Amino acid sequence: MLKIRTVTAAVLLTVFLLATFSPSIQLFSALIACVLVLAAWEWARLLRLTRSAPFIYAGLVAAVLVWSMAGSSAGSNISPDMSIGLYKVAAIFWLGVVPFIFIRRPVLATGVWRWFLLVVGIMLFVAAWQALVVARSHGAVFVLSLLSIVWLADSGAYFAGRQFGSHKLAPSISPGKTWEGVVGGCLLVLVVVIGALVTHAFAPNFFSAYAAHLGVVGTLIAITGLVLTSVAGDLFESLLKRQAGVKDSSALLPGHGGILDRIDALLPAIPLAMLFF
Repeated sequence: MLKIRTVTAAVLLTVFLLATFSPSIQLFSALIACVLVLAAWEWARLLRLTRSAPFIYAGLVAAVLVWSMAGSSAGSNISPDMSIGLYKVAAIFWLGVVPFIFIRRPVLATGVWRWFLLVVGIMLFVAAWQALVVARSHGAVFVLSLLSIVWLADSGAYFAGRQFGSHKLAPSISPGKTWEGVVGGCLLVLVVVIGALVTHAFAPNFFSAYAAHLGVVGTLIAITGLVLTSVAGDLFESLLKRQAGVKDSSALLPGHGGILDRIDALLPAIPLAMLFF
């Protein structure tokens, strides 16, 4: 299993880095679109759509994304005003609707909730795609430094949780997550951000761009908020899986589960990061 996980991770990382550092932003845009279309298929399956319905849903997301990038040398045809609108929809969902869901625990794969999540899901996937394409337009280092916030938070939470975790964050949703892990993830991200700002490492990057707009203190507060929203995304996908009665969102990635299992924390953090920016 470890060998399979390692090979899968190496292949995914190689493909992603080649697309990210490619001179053609259209290649990056197309790759992210493909990833999110597969994630949309998994989203529909977790909401218990059956037979061909998940493929139809994924096809609808694909059609929107193809329309959004068709003929654009910048990777996207979506206007700045529409981008902000998409980011705001994502913000309302992740900061307003998701906490309500955590408190009330409705059954998400039935009735109004299922249709609501299917409709909103399209906008969430398009918002995440647009945010990443816009971030890539500022440079490969910019988008990688943005993504590193979630990656570092996840790594810090894992190691801090294993070493110090004793207080469960949401035992009925994801028993493995702890408050100590969340704190550890936040601290690791803040240490790296402060180090990058002090040493001017990898400049210009997402951290330095934020600091230019918000100042150092404002940047640290905003990035802490992004880490917390990434945790909410992780927990929300865990809730979807628990209600669907599955361990992974799919088996698309050998040894890793599904696409949503790998990007659940990115879906809320990336649009919100670009909205703040």
